[in-house]
Amino acid sequence: MSREKKEIGIGYLTLESGEVFTGTLYGAPITGFGEVVFHTGMTGYQEVMTDPSFAGQIVTFTYPLIGNYGINERDYEAAQPALTGMIVSELCLEPSHYESTKTLAEAAEDFGFPILAGIDTRTITKRVRQNGPVFGVMSDHPLAVEEVVAMRYKHAKKSLVANVSSQQVERHPGAGEHVVLVDLGMKQSILDSLLEMGCRVTVVPFDTNFAQIKALQPDGLMFSNGPGDPEHLLAYCSEWRKAVEQYPTLGICLGHQVLALMYGGKTEKLAYGHRGSNHPVKELMTGKVYLTSQNHGYVVKEEALDKRYLAVSYRNVNDGSVEGLRHLSLPVFTVQFHPEAHPGPSDTSHIFHQFLQSMRVVGAKNYA
Repeated sequence: MSREKKEIGIGYLTLESGEVFTGTLYGAPITGFGEVVFHTGMTGYQEVMTDPSFAGQIVTFTYPLIGNYGINERDYEAAQPALTGMIVSELCLEPSHYESTKTLAEAAEDFGFPILAGIDTRTITKRVRQNGPVFGVMSDHPLAVEEVVAMRYKHAKKSLVANVSSQQVERHPGAGEHVVLVDLGMKQSILDSLLEMGCRVTVVPFDTNFAQIKALQPDGLMFSNGPGDPEHLLAYCSEWRKAVEQYPTLGICLGHQVLALMYGGKTEKLAYGHRGSNHPVKELMTGKVYLTSQNHGYVVKEEALDKRYLAVSYRNVNDGSVEGLRHLSLPVFTVQFHPEAHPGPSDTSHIFHQFLQSMRVVGAKNYA
């Protein structure tokens, strides 16, 4: 049963350019600063809401109607949303789905973040595409440009990973290979994909060192997705590299980027990022094109890769950016996209099986 309280009142999005968008405010009446990004998926707002990779961001949905199938109990990607807020054109307050337990507006109220509805999301999306990274503030009153700029500089050098990573070791039973999953802001679907293959999984905080990983005696190592600038994590890369050179490794999204950094690579911010469920990537070895789910604002700079160690394995069809890497002599590979999808197509779920096979091959060699 929906609650009587649905809207808070009038709300505002103030961009650092000085533009102000006025709409109806739902959820929590808080002032939220963040980078304004857009997501192109027609569905998946619940997964976006709880994906830790959106930490510190205001998410604009390009699809005009959001919330029409409500919120259910099984599509959460984390226990608590990390995003700053949502911007939608039309917010559905009477969803229709047999698994729905609450509306998106009610979920925002429960979790404590704002939703601004009735906004010209097409114009916001065009601003982001034309002007590059755009920052803004959601609030119950318009702000001066100076206030928005001041908030941007206040948050500029803060790493977001520590806010969303596991605070302690978490063990998940399984009869198969043992994977140590370094949590940089992990989606639940990544863990679920490993468990569905029978793996035993130990989730560890992002700052776990090589000695601690080695003591867990893993068969393989995985670096998860996560938020923010990957170069904020450079201080941890030397320890992570020690572990990568001991175990079969898969890096996903931010995990892909930090693995490039471990081998002397560099990353850079895209003009407006890749966020959605239909991004085409090409596997260079086979020429096959896959539709993928993506959520990232940074990419690995191909010209800065050390060709003695890493080679590009996947490339974005739209802009040619690096979408995957493979180590030339070790069972180590990465993907910028999300093979677990959710939301999005499962075209690349075989990536997990490749990782499983790499652990089995190395294990067989060690046993022999």
